[in-house]
Amino acid sequence: MIRSIITGTGHYLPNKIIKRDHFMKHKFYDQKGFKIKKSNEEIINKFQKITEIEERRYINEGLFNSDIATIAAEKALKNSKICKEKIDYIISAHNYGDIHPISYQSDFVPSISAKIKNKLQIKNKRCRPYDMIFGCTGWIEGMILADQLLRSKYAKNILITSSETLSQVIDPHDRNAMIFSDGAGAAVLSAMEYLEENERYGIIHYDTQCDNNEKLYYLTNGPSLNPNYKKSLVNIRMNGRRIYEYALTEVPNMLKNMLDHANLHLHDIQKILLHQANAKMDYEILKRLLKLYDYTSLKKDCLSKMMPMTIQKFGNSSVSTVPTLLDLILKGKMPPHEIKPGDTILMASLGAGMNINGMIYRFPNKKK
Repeated sequence: MIRSIITGTGHYLPNKIIKRDHFMKHKFYDQKGFKIKKSNEEIINKFQKITEIEERRYINEGLFNSDIATIAAEKALKNSKICKEKIDYIISAHNYGDIHPISYQSDFVPSISAKIKNKLQIKNKRCRPYDMIFGCTGWIEGMILADQLLRSKYAKNILITSSETLSQVIDPHDRNAMIFSDGAGAAVLSAMEYLEENERYGIIHYDTQCDNNEKLYYLTNGPSLNPNYKKSLVNIRMNGRRIYEYALTEVPNMLKNMLDHANLHLHDIQKILLHQANAKMDYEILKRLLKLYDYTSLKKDCLSKMMPMTIQKFGNSSVSTVPTLLDLILKGKMPPHEIKPGDTILMASLGAGMNINGMIYRFPNKKK
C-alpha cells in the first residue's frame, strides 16, 4: 500500500516586525470612499480585539515571493534528507506571484514553481513545476494533488511550497490591511510502502468544497478605498463579515463529515491546525465543531491546547499559515505544543473563491 508521508518541513518568516504603531498615521476609508471619522487608536484597538493580531511580518526590500519560497523549500529538503534531484514535482501555492517593485503588478511568467526550481538549481528535467492558485487553501490543495500523484505512482517525492508577500498588495487605506502579512512554508511528501492495508499513516483523508457562484467575490481585488491613492490599481479586498459567516456555517460541518468518512472521531485528533485568518473566527469554528460532538463546555485555555495559534505574532500570510504552524511545532518552537509519532492531526483552510478544504494526517510510529 502506498502512503504519502511528510519527510521534511520548513518555513520562512521575515525579520521585519510590524506593530500597531505602524498604522497610527494611516488614513482609513470606508467602503463608500469616505474617510472614517474614528481615531486610529480606536480603529486599531477594535481590530486587535477581534483578530488578536499584535504583530505581523513584512519582507525586506529586494526580496520576492519566489525568494522566500525557495528559502522554505531549502529547509524542507534539508530536513527530509532527500536529494533535490529526486524531486519529481514542485507544487507552489500562492496567489499573487512575484510583485514588481515599481508597477506593483503580479508576475507569473515564468511561474513561481519554475523560479523555485531554478533557484534551487535542480537540474533534473523530469522535475515538473506546477503552480497552485487556490486562495488561502492552496497549500493543503497542493498536498491533496501531491497525494494523488504519489498514490498513482507518477511520482515518489514531491515538494509543496507556500508563499505570499501580501504586504505588497494591501491598500494602506483599508482597515483589513492590518490582517495581512508575508511568509513561506514548505513540505516534502514522499511515497512509502506499507505491507498492511490497515496501517493508516500519512495522509488518511481529505475533502475540498468550492462555492464559486454568489460567494465568488467575498475576497477579491480592487482599487484603493481612497479615490486619490494611485500607487496600485490592484489591492486585496475582503468582505470580512460575509467570510466570517460563511466560515462558521460551512467549515465545522465539512470537517465533521471528513472525520466521519475516515471513520474517526474528534477525540482521535491530537491537534487541529486552522488557517490563521482571524483569531475570533478560528475559535468560533472550533467551538461549533466541538458542539457537533456535544462538547459544549470547554474553556478558552482548553481550546488553545487543541488548536495552536500563530496569528497574534505573525498575522495572516495566506497559503503559508498552516505549513508554517506545522513546521514550528515539529521543530519544537511552539512549546508546550508538540506532535509525537502516532499523533493524528487535522488541517483546514478557507480562502478566496470561496474554497474550503481539510486534511487528516497521521504521523508514522516509526520510519519505514
